[in-house]
Amino acid sequence: MTHNIGDALENATSEASLAHSRQISQKIEEGIRNDPSQFRALTGDRPTGNLHIGHYFGSMQNRLRLQQAGVDTWLLVADYQVITDRDGVGPIKDRVLSLVTDNLALGIDPDRSTIFAHSQVPALNQLMLPFLSLVTDAELRRNPTVKSELEATDGRPMSGLMLTYPVHQAADILFCKANLVPVGKDQLPHLEQARVITDRFDARYGRPEGAKDRVFPRPQGLLSEAEMVLGLDGTKMSKSKGNTIELRMSADETAKLIKKAVTDSDRHITYDPVNRPEVANLLTLISLCTGRAQVAIAEEIGDGGGGTLKKMLTEALNEHLASFRARRLELEADQGYVADVLHRGIARANEEANATLDQVRSAMNMVY
Repeated sequence: MTHNIGDALENATSEASLAHSRQISQKIEEGIRNDPSQFRALTGDRPTGNLHIGHYFGSMQNRLRLQQAGVDTWLLVADYQVITDRDGVGPIKDRVLSLVTDNLALGIDPDRSTIFAHSQVPALNQLMLPFLSLVTDAELRRNPTVKSELEATDGRPMSGLMLTYPVHQAADILFCKANLVPVGKDQLPHLEQARVITDRFDARYGRPEGAKDRVFPRPQGLLSEAEMVLGLDGTKMSKSKGNTIELRMSADETAKLIKKAVTDSDRHITYDPVNRPEVANLLTLISLCTGRAQVAIAEEIGDGGGGTLKKMLTEALNEHLASFRARRLELEADQGYVADVLHRGIARANEEANATLDQVRSAMNMVY
């Protein structure tokens, strides 16, 4: 059992730990091929803005793959997490419904996957109280994500919600007893935090009377090896930077944004991620759309320059997203259906959360 959580979190992204995480991911993939019913996966997004192609290539395609493989997939709309670092929620209802619309347009099937917003699941959030008693203030402040978020605030005081963000994320994972979480390597510390909480809960409170299994499973990470997609300005893709192509944009809007994408002054196109990151990023996007290797694409463009590169990307991306966009337009015209999908998912999430909270109270001897 992990007691020194600070060291565990800081070591979670070390090379040795990453190698171990990749080995676990390989075993999970084998397990999914053999018997997907043994897994329940949880993944999701914060509705801080509209989803963009970074989300699409980085995580959304993977969640669809898990669903199609037969894994019980839960999709979280993390609406409470919007206010971890913001003074208000903004047009949150529109953004939540837009996020649900994107997932449905992608191919997420509400009969096989559960889409819910955690603000609508009281028992999930109530798990925060016992979970917070299992971690210390010092441990939370040593969490790499909390530290990086604090550094990014430019001196803004850190809210209590931001400080406890990793615990809230653990509640998101554990309320439905998810045992599989698709993650990037920067999210491994969050998963380690969730595992520590499960171990400490079991050690401190044990199990409900007569129960054979512990209340919470130890969730494992399915490490994503998806290539990092940069923004159109060559920096990290971010809603706040305005350097994204949103999934809800039209083909014409996409073309206009790609025309403004940053390249460089060398007309001869080569794939060189270190010395030509902006050009390499556009080549990677074409590769993700077409399945062709970046080097082969670069060789085909040759001396065609940035103009040819952008033209090829525009055609590839618009063709790749054509069916998604057509389905999305249908869903936009039927927002009653989209809301119904969300409400059904929230109802199922509440059933799971209430059952889990009952077990927690039983283990803690708080059934009166």
